[in-house]
Amino acid sequence: MNAVEGYTSAKIQKNLAAGILKQATQDLRRFRNPTSGVEQELYFDAYHWFRSNDYTWPFSFLNVSQLLDLDPEAVREELLGERSLGIFGYWSRRCGRTARRFQTFLGRTFTTSRNPIAVDPVPLTDIPIA
Repeated sequence: MNAVEGYTSAKIQKNLAAGILKQATQDLRRFRNPTSGVEQELYFDAYHWFRSNDYTWPFSFLNVSQLLDLDPEAVREELLGERSLGIFGYWSRRCGRTARRFQTFLGRTFTTSRNPIAVDPVPLTDIPIA
C-alpha cells in the first residue's frame, strides 16, 4: 500500500467514524421520548452504544472516539448527562460553554497582538517640568 492509499483509507475511516457518531447522536436526541417501538429501539441502541466499553468491534464508541481524537467520557457526559437537564438547562449549558470559548478567544486576541502603530508610553519621570 502506498502513502496515497494509506492516507485515503485513513480519511475514509475517519469520515465513517464521524458519520456513525453523528447518527448515534441524532438517534439519542431525536428519539428521547419514543412514540413507537421502532423509535424506542433506535434510542436504546444509540444509548447502549454510547455506554459500551467494548474495544472489539472496529467502530465501537471507544474506537470511534479514539479515531476522532475525542475524550469518550466528555462525549458521554455531554450527550447522556443532558438528558436530565431539560430544554432550558440544555441551552443554558450550551450558551455558557459558548460564552467561555468566546471569552478565551477575546483574551488571546488582545493579549497576544499589539498595535504596531501605537506608541509606547513615556514614563512621567522623563518629562521635563517647566
